[in-house]
Amino acid sequence: MRLYLVQHGEALPKDQDPDRPLTERGEVDTRHVGQFLADHSITVEGLFHSGKTRAQQTAELLSEYVCPGLLPEAMEGLGPNDPTGPVVDRITHWSRDTLLVGHLPFMGRLAAALTTGAEEPVPMAFQPGSVVCLEHDPHGAWLLAFMVRPDLLR
Repeated sequence: MRLYLVQHGEALPKDQDPDRPLTERGEVDTRHVGQFLADHSITVEGLFHSGKTRAQQTAELLSEYVCPGLLPEAMEGLGPNDPTGPVVDRITHWSRDTLLVGHLPFMGRLAAALTTGAEEPVPMAFQPGSVVCLEHDPHGAWLLAFMVRPDLLR
């Protein structure tokens, strides 16, 4: 099983728009990341987001590339400051390749918790639009398969 952890794309500042939708750069970067995933034949059977506008928009854009026809679903527990434990518990029961779109610091702490067993320090340098791919090995460990940041695809 593969788990893709995505930080939402670049969003407008809160003082400019309280809903914080994606900026034009955020949309373009998300499409570049989506195209990269499609070019490498990456597909998922589950796609979830935090429910916040920027995460939902990121998930919807990525769905066009990794799971056409599948609607992304909101999932509780992916907010910026949510505890990772409940999501880690849910993930242990999954067997399908799944993509989660959320926020920092949560996504970094989740990646750390899965790969090292502790939320800190965060071993991945997330930036808006980044994708971290973790693989669940036969022994139950989560291993980093790859990470892609939008600045590498510009």
